Amino acid sequence: MPFVLKQYKALKEKKVQVFLSHYLNFPLQQAQRLVSKQRVFREDMSVINTGEIINSEYIYIGVFEGSTRGLKPLLEFNDFAIFDKPTHLMVHPISKHTEYSLLDEIRYHFGENANLIHRIDAETSGLVIVGKNKKSEIELKDMFQDKKYHKSYLAIVEGHIEKEIKIDKKLCREGKVIGVRMKAIEENEENLDGKDSLTIIKPISYNKEKDLTLIEAIPLTGRQHQIRVHLYSIGHKILGDPIYGIDDINAENYLNKTLSIEDRFNVTKASRLWLHANYLEFTYKKTTYKVFSKNREIYEYFSN
Repeated sequence: MPFVLKQYKALKEKKVQVFLSHYLNFPLQQAQRLVSKQRVFREDMSVINTGEIINSEYIYIGVFEGSTRGLKPLLEFNDFAIFDKPTHLMVHPISKHTEYSLLDEIRYHFGENANLIHRIDAETSGLVIVGKNKKSEIELKDMFQDKKYHKSYLAIVEGHIEKEIKIDKKLCREGKVIGVRMKAIEENEENLDGKDSLTIIKPISYNKEKDLTLIEAIPLTGRQHQIRVHLYSIGHKILGDPIYGIDDINAENYLNKTLSIEDRFNVTKASRLWLHANYLEFTYKKTTYKVFSKNREIYEYFSN
């Protein structure tokens, strides 16, 4: 998301928050947030901090502006929209140097008050709900917080899964070299503290030649990397996973963005994580929505 500096004619001797809210018509909360996050500058690009008096002719405000690369909502309603996010796309910028994320498209299409309701990993493709205004954002986020929704995923996993499996294993931080890596706690490790995690795995089809199974994964809890960790813990890691089931050096190189495309393919056997958020069901304003995303790419890759 581009970080843009906008110039404004200043009023000297005014407190910066007062000037932003009373004279530039920023909502007070937004004005305070801009100042506290050090996004307001003098002409010499020094930061104007909270409570300081403006002493320059102009001020500059750093804002993130959405841009488009042609991605459009899959569905759009009055208060919210649903995107079908492609793989390798972050949903949210991690710094002002992030060039593009799903939030760019959200703000481009619906304005600065639109926001993500939930997140999925950059490499996971599939359905993401977007609130188009603050009121709907709050209501929909509360719905997710209270687990009043149903989600399912499609995944291609290594090996043959023959029947439905319920994976009921607590998850905790692995606590080793890879900081984001989670761990499923086995029965002989009950001394470890973890969060309850439950995933239902349903096999759809088996490709004997490739020794791969196309499955539906239904997470009944919402832990970080839950589906990936649970599948890896039973010996069926997701094809293309660059964190689970590979050595620490390559996982760290992936996270540092120094793992080449060729090395990534050699290590993980794919150029992407084959995990796709394909179904969402939720109720909003007494209407129940059931949204499917039948990802052709995952079926074609599995079958060919």
